[in-house]
Amino acid sequence: MEQDLDLAQAKRILETALLTSAEPLALAELKKLFDEELSNDTLRKLLDELRDDWEGRGVELVSVASGWRFRARPESQKFLDRLEPQKPPKYSRAVLETLAIIAYRQPVTRGDIEDIRGVTVSSNILKSLEARGWIDVVGHREVPGRPQLYATTKAFLDDLNLRSLEELPPLDDLGALVETAPAAAEATATADEPGGGMDVADEARGAEEEGVELSPDNGTAEATTETLDMGPQDLSSAAAGTTFVGVGAAQIH
Repeated sequence: MEQDLDLAQAKRILETALLTSAEPLALAELKKLFDEELSNDTLRKLLDELRDDWEGRGVELVSVASGWRFRARPESQKFLDRLEPQKPPKYSRAVLETLAIIAYRQPVTRGDIEDIRGVTVSSNILKSLEARGWIDVVGHREVPGRPQLYATTKAFLDDLNLRSLEELPPLDDLGALVETAPAAAEATATADEPGGGMDVADEARGAEEEGVELSPDNGTAEATTETLDMGPQDLSSAAAGTTFVGVGAAQIH
């Protein structure tokens, strides 16, 4: 029975689980921590209290698409980066434009992206974004050839510390390329897992070496020099004010 549950103890259990988890935890997962049945309302109340408890500290509790997690506050990241100094990674315009079009127009086909960008989209760009876990195939358009439909994933929202697509920056704010902070400590964790085959960094480098986009208008080549050596939370420092690409709002509408 919920009334028999020690709420102070429950909050400590939640805090411990969230601090030690590498991934966001959804309410359904958090409920597994307790023998007693805990309502969603009670669980959210405890999480809100826990978030207030950490107010003003270097770490904060946030709600993202996949659930709840602790993260370092953005203003603290520059100090944490000193523990693992590395060159800030950058994305190419081609990668960022493709990602932004998918985010704001999803679900879209490769042809939709090409119509907006005006150049042929290299398959390496889409493969790199899929390997990173930011986009996925969610279906097929019922037209001749049944082209694949792409959409962003919960992982994409998690990495931007967003709960839903509605929290993406307005299209009117688009216009500058993103320069992200250096990769977080866990940036290489996935690449180091055994049995993983080619890691994302290797795949991105392959895309950089092989990917060339040809303009349908004049056949000119557009090099796809995407650099995707990034891990979770690399895009999380300023999600509310972040802009993705130099694609104008009118082009995406």
